[in-house]
Amino acid sequence: MLLEVRGLRKVYQGKERQVEAIRDLTFGVDAGDLVCLVGPSGCGKTTLLKCIAGLLTPTSGEALLDGRRVSGPPPGMAVVFQEYGRSLFPWMSVRDNVELPLRQKKLPRATRRSLVDDALSAVGLGDTHDAYPWQLSGGMQQRVAIARAVAYQPDVLLMDEPFAAVDAQTRADLEDLIRDLWHKLAVTILFVTHDIDEAVYLGQRVIVLSSSPTVVREDVDIDLPDARDQLHTRSDSRFTELRSHIYAQIQAAKRESTPGSTDAARDTDLAKQVLQ
Repeated sequence: MLLEVRGLRKVYQGKERQVEAIRDLTFGVDAGDLVCLVGPSGCGKTTLLKCIAGLLTPTSGEALLDGRRVSGPPPGMAVVFQEYGRSLFPWMSVRDNVELPLRQKKLPRATRRSLVDDALSAVGLGDTHDAYPWQLSGGMQQRVAIARAVAYQPDVLLMDEPFAAVDAQTRADLEDLIRDLWHKLAVTILFVTHDIDEAVYLGQRVIVLSSSPTVVREDVDIDLPDARDQLHTRSDSRFTELRSHIYAQIQAAKRESTPGSTDAARDTDLAKQVLQ
């Protein structure tokens, strides 16, 4: 197993009280898999991703990459964040933005240039090398952020709600781009999203998290055909069944954190009425 999370717990300590964001998370991701994480708003998805990326230190438990404990940002991992505008430097060209992490690897200039060319071509931006981020649309800026991660040639790509700030059509295009890159590059992807449809469309598995303090509520196998497209996949009856089931699980998680909550069976019935 390439990526493992074992008994991970994260507590934030304030002046007057502490907040337990993540209680006890354990799951794994095999090499070459594309796994999505969903859960109620505020359940700690971003906190979890930062712990896995070595950007936050867990209170207890651990994340392991290829059997080695993550104690800081590991060299075999890249992260694409939701706020792509903040991750791109507006005074640097698209090429320079994508090349920046490669300079830390101390690669020869010709190698860096080739990796940048290939990455920009892979995300459909082969003719924007000399443009600046502020000259591009939101969707194109996010493609630049993805290209930068791809050029780095990571073993694991972590994505934190990367399409939340773009319009619906651009989002669909980017979803297809990620599946295309995943097939071509054989990279392992852990994709965090609040969008259930997106999770079912993209993933081989969907890990459903509980409300905070967070645990794994269910690990759902997405048994859809590997070849997917926005029209036929989303109209497939099995897609609707999976979406309804995950929706019900998230609604149940919300209600369990609220006094007077309904039970899971009632949530399942509600989901079927709303989504079918």
